[in-house]
Amino acid sequence: VEPEVLMDGAHSLAQCQKVTTAVLESLFDELNLMQVQLDGIVLKPNMVVAGTDSSEQPSVTDVARATVDALRETVPASVPGIAFLSGGQSPEVATKHLGAMQDLSPLSWELTYSFGRALVGPALETWRGDNANWDAAQKALSERAIANAAAR
Repeated sequence: VEPEVLMDGAHSLAQCQKVTTAVLESLFDELNLMQVQLDGIVLKPNMVVAGTDSSEQPSVTDVARATVDALRETVPASVPGIAFLSGGQSPEVATKHLGAMQDLSPLSWELTYSFGRALVGPALETWRGDNANWDAAQKALSERAIANAAAR
């Protein structure tokens, strides 16, 4: 299930948390009405972040805390896993946010990522279809895999 609040705009972290919470509340109300077995879903939400045009960009810890607070308020413990979308964050920042969320235990769900961009983006950017860049691209992929595994 993939609800997403976009990070486009000038909204604050607090506004994103408010909207994300409302979206997740509505989502789970609808899933309950449809009698969806929540232990059989993977939730793929956004992280709670300030808008890309916001003059105040929160710290990694603030993003992690706001995201986990929104999840704790809305996501039933029967949901087994949450696989975050990057929502346009850079690979490094998205990975840092995920890692910081893991530190806010206890958590009712497994947290992971569903952002291929954070894994393969730097490798594709390095490779650019040129076989001369193959080794450097493989190194970039390996580095991102190691960083994402550590965040997980």
